[in-house]
Amino acid sequence: MNQQFLKEIEKGSKSALVKKRIITHYIYNGSSTIPDLSKELDLSVPTVTKFIGEMCDDGYINDYGKLETSGGRHPNLYGLNPESGYFLGVDIKRFAVNIGLINFKGDMVELKMNIPYNFENSIEGMNELCKLILNFIRKLTINKEKILNINVNVSGRVNPESGYSFSQFNFEERPLADVLSEKLGYKVTVDNDTRAMTYGEYMQGCVKGEKDIIFVNVSWGLGIGIIIDGKIYTGKSGFSGEFGHMSTYDNEIICHCGKKGCLETEASGSALHRILLERIRNGESSILSTRIAAEEDPITLDEIIAAVNKEDLLCIEIVEEIGQKLGKQIAGLINIFNPELVIIGGTLSLTSDYITQPIKTAVRKYSLNLVNKDSAIITSKLKDKAGIVGACMLARSRMFES
Repeated sequence: MNQQFLKEIEKGSKSALVKKRIITHYIYNGSSTIPDLSKELDLSVPTVTKFIGEMCDDGYINDYGKLETSGGRHPNLYGLNPESGYFLGVDIKRFAVNIGLINFKGDMVELKMNIPYNFENSIEGMNELCKLILNFIRKLTINKEKILNINVNVSGRVNPESGYSFSQFNFEERPLADVLSEKLGYKVTVDNDTRAMTYGEYMQGCVKGEKDIIFVNVSWGLGIGIIIDGKIYTGKSGFSGEFGHMSTYDNEIICHCGKKGCLETEASGSALHRILLERIRNGESSILSTRIAAEEDPITLDEIIAAVNKEDLLCIEIVEEIGQKLGKQIAGLINIFNPELVIIGGTLSLTSDYITQPIKTAVRKYSLNLVNKDSAIITSKLKDKAGIVGACMLARSRMFES
């Protein structure tokens, strides 16, 4: 990828902006012919032909040969050159980090899941994360100079436009994106983890043309990603989707946000973890009882999910109760947004029907019939890869979307 072109994009020159629109079109639509492209971008065929010629010369568009048609001249098919640039995604979990690399076309080239990483919101935790990313890059066999952007998923309040993270790694008066860029030596963008999962699912998951979507991320915390008319909705400062912090319960449980009664305190992975420990300590039994008794090695959410899928009755009961509580609140979202699709994702979605059936039952009970019949409720197709796929895809689209 021509670094000069990237500088032109930053400056906003007219020709660079047209080329940027062409690349964005190919990102979302795959290969197409010059006549189709000129129609889509509302530009003349000679203008598009000129730009495509320049972009082929510069190496980021490929001529894929003649398109087979029935009669008439066969037009040439053009598309992104996969080797002209690479994008890195980083998805931070509580006890691990996932790192992936896609090529310019969006194919996953390298993926490392569950690299051990004990997340700590400290300078040491951030430095350890940077060490893991640089170690991943060092082992890559591609030309490292072709890595054009790294996108890091961060939980909590993140402003993707300014690059600030307000909940995690917020140690300086400048954007986290700039701090990470300095430490890694590459351009870095940051985004909210749930929004990245939503985008991953939209680009490469279970979305089949739907444009109005709510993605519910039930992991350690609880958040939603919102797509309206095919575009990710971020809100004024990038803070949309804080579903878990709706004040829903009159309980005395303090949420990690510092307030009491948040939905997240009763319907999330952290709630599942807390309730299971309480019930086992109160004498109820589970296949995890002896495991939980060994307090020096805290039980992880993944172990609880595994117990659910091994049909542990206590774990199943708690997950179903969480599903009912969630479904009641998702019914409210459906009444407000009237989405085509509600995707249940995140760690708890790996229990599949154990959580989705109670959600569907509660949605039918608490949402308006006319509204909910428009909304299909399905489980994430990408499962635990949604975040990393989304991180990689965002690393690419953030370079070329205005």
